[in-house]
Amino acid sequence: MLPPGQKKRLEELLVGLKIEEDGVKCEIKDISKIEGEATINNRKKKLIFFYEWELELEWKGNFGDSKTSYTGKAEIPNLSEENDIEDIDVNVSVKSNSDEAYKVKEVIRKKGTDIIREKLGQYIKDLKTEFSQNLILPSKDQKKSPTGSEKKPIKKDISTLPVVSTPAPNEQHIGVKINTLTYKYQEDFLCPPEELYITLTDVVRVQAWTRSAAEMETEKGGPFVLFNGMVEGVFDELSSPNKIVMRWRFKSWPAAHYSVVTIQLIDKQDHTVMRLTQTGIPDNDFDRTKAGWRQYYWVPIKDTFGFGARVGSL
Repeated sequence: MLPPGQKKRLEELLVGLKIEEDGVKCEIKDISKIEGEATINNRKKKLIFFYEWELELEWKGNFGDSKTSYTGKAEIPNLSEENDIEDIDVNVSVKSNSDEAYKVKEVIRKKGTDIIREKLGQYIKDLKTEFSQNLILPSKDQKKSPTGSEKKPIKKDISTLPVVSTPAPNEQHIGVKINTLTYKYQEDFLCPPEELYITLTDVVRVQAWTRSAAEMETEKGGPFVLFNGMVEGVFDELSSPNKIVMRWRFKSWPAAHYSVVTIQLIDKQDHTVMRLTQTGIPDNDFDRTKAGWRQYYWVPIKDTFGFGARVGSL
């Protein structure tokens, strides 16, 4: 689907566009069809854009001082990264069969095509600029910005709270007695393990993809608070760039009850496989927890940083 706000940008560039030549005056009145999608991937510090759209424009025009107006369409079937702007097709049609209608259509086809291509070229340039902002990720050797990325201590000490983690629904527990389940998930990301590891553990990036306040002490025994306090936990193991183990809970769970989340990042040369295992999920909150990983973690990470692969399930 078209990224948010992009339909409005296309309308700003194309609707109201005037095309005039040899006494013919035409104007693009509307965009009646926009279909397709766009994605962005970050591969080895390089942003790669994929887009493919089909547009349909409505035009209106008249010849000379004639009071008769003619209408038609300009169809663009191949606006994609595979085609240079000058190779984009603009197929013009008119609803009338008169000679005047044909002359009006030909002005749009001959002169209007170049004007429309120019505007589409500007749109693609603007789109890449917008998508590229904050998406060129620093390498693991680059220093983080001293402003915004400094870790602030979290006053709440959760490192001494008990861990409750077991896949058996009727097993006796330490601490809070509660029936629990286990969730396993696998997902592909088009980035190196190092990038995904940083994305999950650096507070600046975490705040970017959660789009909310986050606090995080990225060290063994360090606590974290995400989604404005909705999720909290503590890191039990941080083995860069391949493994993260943490005690994790929704704030609404019974007091002192934590699940254990293990995230493994496996390098597959051209992508990273993320394998998640979460034990100790309260059975009455299993569906919400399962859906939350996809909705609030993996999809936003891909949308924010362009790690690109389609979300799946295990």
